[in-house]
Amino acid sequence: MTASVSSRLLAVLRTFSHRTPSQTLSEISRRSGLPLTTTHRLVRELLQGGALERDADGRYRIGLWLWELAALAPRGLGLRELAMPFLEDVFEATRQHAQLAVLDGADAVFLERISGRGAVHVFTRVGGRLPLHATGVGLVLLAHADRELQETVIAGPLKRFTRHTVADGEQLRRRLADIRRDGYVISSRAIEEISLSVAAPVYGADDRVVAAVSTVVPYGRHDPLTLVPLIKAAARGISRVLGAPSATGLPKSVRRTSWQPD
Repeated sequence: MTASVSSRLLAVLRTFSHRTPSQTLSEISRRSGLPLTTTHRLVRELLQGGALERDADGRYRIGLWLWELAALAPRGLGLRELAMPFLEDVFEATRQHAQLAVLDGADAVFLERISGRGAVHVFTRVGGRLPLHATGVGLVLLAHADRELQETVIAGPLKRFTRHTVADGEQLRRRLADIRRDGYVISSRAIEEISLSVAAPVYGADDRVVAAVSTVVPYGRHDPLTLVPLIKAAARGISRVLGAPSATGLPKSVRRTSWQPD
């Protein structure tokens, strides 16, 4: 079956990533699997429409028009702008990382990250994505996702980043139930051995989870339970701004237990 023009245009755009932010025409052709003549015609059309830009050295980059278009997405820059004051509060309290993420398929996509100069190393970046089972925000999003997605992720395979990554389906199922019960998650050393995250859900106007907020701090320097009220307050504040009915009443108390490292 012959590919449509729109699918070929998308194939060209999908060749760009944080690893390949600029490319030659030949590189775009090779990565998209399209003939060079077809790639040349499509790239020319994308240039004319502002979706791509061409550097002085002849390499192509994503154009500003796509950034402007992305700003219209309700789960994109609009959500980020509403969340920023609360993310700044988290950053000021920790001087580490404050993050906001949304669900996209089986990944958490990061809309924003505020970081201190001396903050612990993280792999996240704005616009980047990580698998749901291995991140604090991802676990929160998955815990409140539809059952079909949960079962698909639980069935695996579950990539193991460290020996602390939840890579067993039944263990993941129990973890998700705990998150729904507690309203937060502590994800310790699941991506890197040097860090842990505390994350909580953000609710929209229909009281469904639309995002997750978290902090990432160095492992061993903080009792993560002391960060739970901070993260839950930030999540609740964003939810209130979004009009979530559940965020307008008095907050529930945090269930206090002694945290034990994995």
